[in-house]
Amino acid sequence: MNGFRSAKSPEIAASLRRVSVALALATLVASCGESPRQGGPPPPAVTIAKPIKQTVVDHDEYVGRFIAVDAVEVRARVSGYLEGVHFKDGQMVKQGDLLFTIDKRPFQNTLDQARANLVQAKSNLAYTESDLARGQQLVRDKTITEQTFEQRSQAFRNAQASVSNAEAAVRQGELDLEFTELRAAINGRIGDRRVSPGNLVTGGAGGNTTLLASIVSIDPIRFEFTYDEASYLRYERLAKSGSDVASRNGGVPVALKLIDEPDFIHSGRMDFIDNVIDRSTGTIRARAVFDNSNGVFTPGMFARAQVPGSAPYEALLIPDVAIGSEQVRKYVMVVDGEGTARPKYVTLGQLVGDLRAIKDGIAADDRVIVNGLARVRPGQKVNAQEQPAQPGQPAGNAAPASPAKTD
Repeated sequence: MNGFRSAKSPEIAASLRRVSVALALATLVASCGESPRQGGPPPPAVTIAKPIKQTVVDHDEYVGRFIAVDAVEVRARVSGYLEGVHFKDGQMVKQGDLLFTIDKRPFQNTLDQARANLVQAKSNLAYTESDLARGQQLVRDKTITEQTFEQRSQAFRNAQASVSNAEAAVRQGELDLEFTELRAAINGRIGDRRVSPGNLVTGGAGGNTTLLASIVSIDPIRFEFTYDEASYLRYERLAKSGSDVASRNGGVPVALKLIDEPDFIHSGRMDFIDNVIDRSTGTIRARAVFDNSNGVFTPGMFARAQVPGSAPYEALLIPDVAIGSEQVRKYVMVVDGEGTARPKYVTLGQLVGDLRAIKDGIAADDRVIVNGLARVRPGQKVNAQEQPAQPGQPAGNAAPASPAKTD
């Protein structure tokens, strides 16, 4: 037994030495890993910029729809059987283009009869006129009585009335014959035909006439929207002070974008504001006019309009990415003179390109963190690098945008 223990002792001693060396190395590595934490991480690198002063105008946004300047329902003025259709459904038509024809034969016959009656009436007028002329000499010679002369005078006047009546019948017959051809009253796009050839068309001026088609004008086109009573009062007061806003005077520029467009790239002008406020909704109707030479806008289409909502004013602008959110409040982080990040709560204005107007909360000499905001905590030291912001440019050809009206 003693010999066995003595043989194993050197191996045990070597194992113990290896364990001791491993423990020492682990202690050394652990101490090396803790040394950086004692000094702390370096300050986060951020980019700062000072706000830019720029004159801006607040804008309000409204949802509305396009309406045609002119809209006409094509209805016949005379009754008859529809003989022909002279357009393709949905095509553009010009004023005076032939659209429908009604069977002319009955109206031609009526006109021929009226003309014949006119010839007869004129013949009778010529006879009574000569008879009256002879009666004037006879009554002076006492050959006929005064009563007989008055009878001839009456016959002449009746013949004159008959001629006038026949001439009116001829004119009416010519009109009815002309009305058998239905022509476009305006320039625009026509819809589909509602009646096929061979059907009886009811015409006239009553309410039971047959609708044949409808035409709407395309260029220019109107955009109609409504806004609330508070906005109406604000616009009127600003207009009276000389500001160029959505007033009743018209001519105010309006920007517009369609539902698939990111920016307000279409320009138009205000041309009408209603004279009453709707009692059920508390809103008033307004209208703008837009050029539609390319035919993109269609009556009934929805879009968003942007109108001036304030007088021009000086504002401080910062990149929109520099704004953080804390529940319902908005804030920016500024770097003070000691290189420490400090939060400032702000009141936002409109968006001008990539920059946001700040109405309240910062000063013109504040150094605002515009890059690296997510890496910064209030009261933390930062490594700030100066980077001046660029003036905001409105997107496209439209005026600067603003948050949408929700009231």
